[in-house]
Amino acid sequence: MNPWLIAVAVVVPTFMEILDTTIANVALRYIAGGLSAANIDSEWVITSYLAANATVLPISGWISAHLGRRNYFLLSIAVFTISSALCGLATNLTELILFRILQGFAGGGLQPSSQAILLDSFPAEKQGVAQTLFGVAALIGPIVGPTLGGYLTDNYSWRWIFYINVPVGALAFLASYALLDDPPYLKVEREKLKKKPLNFDFIGLGLLAVVMASWEVTLSKGQEWNWWGDPRWRIPILIILFAVCLIALIIREFTTANPVVNFRPLGDRNFVVCCLIIFCLYGALYAASTSLPSLLQTLFHYEAFHSGLVMSPSGVFAVFTMIAVSVLMTKGVDSRWLIGGGLLVSAAGQYWMSLATLDVSPWFIVWPRVVMIIGLSMTFSPLNVAAFKYIPRNLRGAAVGLFSLLRNEGGSAGTSVAQTMQERRQQFHLSRLDDHLTPYDKPVRAFLDQMNTFFLNLTGDPALAKQRAYNALDALRQQQASSLAYFDVFFLTAVMTAVLVVFVFWMKPSRAEGGVPAGE
Repeated sequence: MNPWLIAVAVVVPTFMEILDTTIANVALRYIAGGLSAANIDSEWVITSYLAANATVLPISGWISAHLGRRNYFLLSIAVFTISSALCGLATNLTELILFRILQGFAGGGLQPSSQAILLDSFPAEKQGVAQTLFGVAALIGPIVGPTLGGYLTDNYSWRWIFYINVPVGALAFLASYALLDDPPYLKVEREKLKKKPLNFDFIGLGLLAVVMASWEVTLSKGQEWNWWGDPRWRIPILIILFAVCLIALIIREFTTANPVVNFRPLGDRNFVVCCLIIFCLYGALYAASTSLPSLLQTLFHYEAFHSGLVMSPSGVFAVFTMIAVSVLMTKGVDSRWLIGGGLLVSAAGQYWMSLATLDVSPWFIVWPRVVMIIGLSMTFSPLNVAAFKYIPRNLRGAAVGLFSLLRNEGGSAGTSVAQTMQERRQQFHLSRLDDHLTPYDKPVRAFLDQMNTFFLNLTGDPALAKQRAYNALDALRQQQASSLAYFDVFFLTAVMTAVLVVFVFWMKPSRAEGGVPAGE
């Protein structure tokens, strides 16, 4: 089959699945209202999906080997599509969370399977192009998600953020059914596995489920439950449970004959460095992609759809950047140069964003975001090529699963860190602003006199006018402290992204040309 047709068939459902990691974020309060649930409880719609998704990602290689990659991919599309329809039909929050868990389990098989299919469908010299196609789905999905979610929620209903998956999933299933087939080496491997007893690692799977569930709940509820200060000890217990089960999982998987999670790809230096970079990069992407809409909606008073429009131009630049990068990689440019340059460009865009104020125009928000996404687009395809360059084919499925897991969990960690930092830095800036808001400060006295005169003319009540003047000053204080906290988040992501350049020097040369990878 033509590899380009295969690429389109597998990238579309992958884009659909990645889109679902962010599309529901802007609709949580609408979901809570529509299902008569508390706003804080609606966050489980996100947490449940991510936890289920993260549990399946690292074992996708094992499932593909035993079930067949084509069969597993088709099953994942079918279950994801059906569970999306069920999410839209949910009548209460409990049903929605259960269907989101099912959706997350199915979605966990789409990303690694599609990436592995692309790696096998294109020759070594075209791996840059193949990973660019996957990058379009993996990078554009989180960017488009909030915009599309806001549009559907504002103009139709929150249920349409799930219904939209149904026709796309059906077409993707039919296309994949007609085009896909497992490569010979996978068929041989599967036949060998059929002759052996199954010996499924239930202990490893149980440990993995506990690890990922405790990790996701900790990230999602950490700030709400006050992290280590949680009076009910929920977060400390979850952190201890995560650490103990993770150590037990690693020991178990290295000592059992049939591990459900294969950690052996982590023995490759390139793969480890790329995993670290993609984890931190997606942390920065999700931190910015969740903080920016919140900033625009709360302090700039944008609607969900319009805040998405401000972020949308970056997606257009991302596509063109990835195309240009794929051409450079086809010509033999070392991935390390593209990764290092992309990290610096992305850090510059995030730092530019941290210099904003509440008086800037929409275009001051657009262009720093464009620069940031251009930098991320420069790194994504080269990272994927460099990560799998020296991985043997028999470990490729496990490597793709681990890489996808760390990419997704980087996003979860970035979202949690951004939320925690925003709330705590807001308290810090409030206390700093209080140092200057005294009756002896001339600008403060001038502002209060001006507001007092305004409200006195409006109400005719001196006492009420004075109270409203102080309320106006407090509102301005809260607004400025909140904006400074958001800008601190952007500064932190800029510093973290710039520091990642150091790790590029530890990588081995990684070009997408010159025959087969060294591991084959």
